[in-house]
Amino acid sequence: MTTASHPLVGELVDGRYRVLRHIADGGMATVLLATDTRLDRDVALKVMRPDLAADQTFVSRFRREARSAARLSHPNVVPVYDQGEDEGRVFLAMEYVEGRSARELIDAEGALTPRAALDLVESILMGLSVAHDAGYIHRDVKPENVLIADNGQVKVADFGLARAVTSQTATADDGVLYGTVAYLSPEQVERGIADARSDIYAAGLVLFELLTGTRAIEGESPIHIAFQHVHGGVPAPSERVAELPAPLDDLVALATHRDPDERPRDAGQYLESLHAVREELTPGQLDRRPSGAAAAATAGAATLAHPRPSRTRALAATTTADHTPGATAAVPVGTQREDPPSPRRRGRALLAALLVLLLLVGGAGYWYVTTGPGGSVLVPDVAGQTRDEASTTLAEHDLELTEQTAFSEEVAAGSAITSNPPPETELTKGEDVTVVFSKGPERYEVPELAGTTPEEAKAALAERNLALGDATKQWHESVAAGEIISTAPTAGTELKRDEQVAVVVSKGPEPITVPSVKGQSADAAASAIEAAGLAVARADDVYSTTVPEGSVVSQSPASGTLVRGETVTLTVSKGPEMVTVPQVKGLTEAQATQKLEAAGFSVKVDTFFGGILDEVTATRPSGGQSVTKGSTVTILVI
Repeated sequence: MTTASHPLVGELVDGRYRVLRHIADGGMATVLLATDTRLDRDVALKVMRPDLAADQTFVSRFRREARSAARLSHPNVVPVYDQGEDEGRVFLAMEYVEGRSARELIDAEGALTPRAALDLVESILMGLSVAHDAGYIHRDVKPENVLIADNGQVKVADFGLARAVTSQTATADDGVLYGTVAYLSPEQVERGIADARSDIYAAGLVLFELLTGTRAIEGESPIHIAFQHVHGGVPAPSERVAELPAPLDDLVALATHRDPDERPRDAGQYLESLHAVREELTPGQLDRRPSGAAAAATAGAATLAHPRPSRTRALAATTTADHTPGATAAVPVGTQREDPPSPRRRGRALLAALLVLLLLVGGAGYWYVTTGPGGSVLVPDVAGQTRDEASTTLAEHDLELTEQTAFSEEVAAGSAITSNPPPETELTKGEDVTVVFSKGPERYEVPELAGTTPEEAKAALAERNLALGDATKQWHESVAAGEIISTAPTAGTELKRDEQVAVVVSKGPEPITVPSVKGQSADAAASAIEAAGLAVARADDVYSTTVPEGSVVSQSPASGTLVRGETVTLTVSKGPEMVTVPQVKGLTEAQATQKLEAAGFSVKVDTFFGGILDEVTATRPSGGQSVTKGSTVTILVI
């Protein structure tokens, strides 16, 4: 779209931003150059596409994330000044960066030297690290969102806007989706989730492109490109540019691992790896230009991404008289040349000129110290105003705004609490007024402490400006001794600075005394053990001549303590073992004794007539009778 044909050119958006010209179109918004008429500065105005602006869920996320992005302040981040809606047009006002994008740099110069590539990515990571430390992610890191100012400053753009997008229509119009899909991490493609490691993946792809002059992953369609992210992997830069050192391959591989757990956790950690690789490389390796790399369009000249229109200047008036040497100026008919003035007349004229000059100087001085720049003004009262309102109020009084923030229990977040100097103080025009804006009540969220030790909890609370309170102990079956079971108040509750959080600490599982159930019936014994909170197991029953059948002969363990749910094993009696008395009548005493003892009996011998025949004539109990094993059998020998 050309400048002249864009409908917003010349319009005043939100009663403040005068649109000068069209810059570019993106997948989600149109970028326009505008002048902030309140603060007299140029801004980049992003106006959301009408079809997206009609989606209230999208607009709500856009506004929320834009406010979050506006909190980021770093030289390597394009700051967000304002966001709003005007006649259905949702817009975002950002810093206007004169220069070019990293995409234009690659298109113009091809592969860079390793030093230049590392310098550029180092600036990108510094900007991303500020966001990551603040809990924000970019989600759309790519060369198009990296701006290089004419003074060499590198800035990451589109914080907030990229984060607000949770879904995209699969389209290749204008190459929009190609540019985005080419830098999506595998987890974004497969599961639609992203964290700081997703930004690292994209940064690694940007580094690849700066080193080689080509995209790491190419394809015929967005789906084909996305498939390669998940299943193909990222090639080593040296596969495209053979002379690149191996540490650069490793640096790209570290960021573009398909498993996010194998990547650096955030931009700060990846920045450390980048510094380590830079230290490994020699000056010759850092400054070697890849063979065949595209040269700059104009040697030594920076290519402007969006050159600003030159301002109109007033030209000094010139005469149309012919100044050709020898030419004579014509004198109109009827005009006579006057005689030179006399010295007296020249004196009066000089005096009059001096008086006029004095009046002019005096008048200028008076204007300067009254209504002019040197004049004084009273500081207006801006208490309760927003930042934009306070800035406007001070600008109307020819004063500059300097911001500070502080917590306040009374003043809503974002509103001015006070100013320094205070209202009604007389200042020279152009001086700064420091306005303190409220961050709202000072509150800190109770972290999740369950499973940590009291020492760890104390450190975690100190990081949140909170304190560890009373610690009570109680038995717990699943939380290990010495670890926290719960907190009061619970995790997520917001407290004032230095408020205490009480904790309940586990003493471990409660010990249970093993009940003695020997001699009890099996059912009674099991009930007693289970009532104590223990489990029951039953060993094989055994014969017993002393314990009745069905009663407990023994238990394991027999005493001591166990943890709830542990097992006590019971051995139950089957009663005495019964055996049949063998027939030994007619055998000798020795034979009968041997046979009975082999059957498990004790033998008692009674003789008749001295047992001269050595023959068993009878037994008590008699043969064939069932008796308790181990009983005594008496044999009668004659």
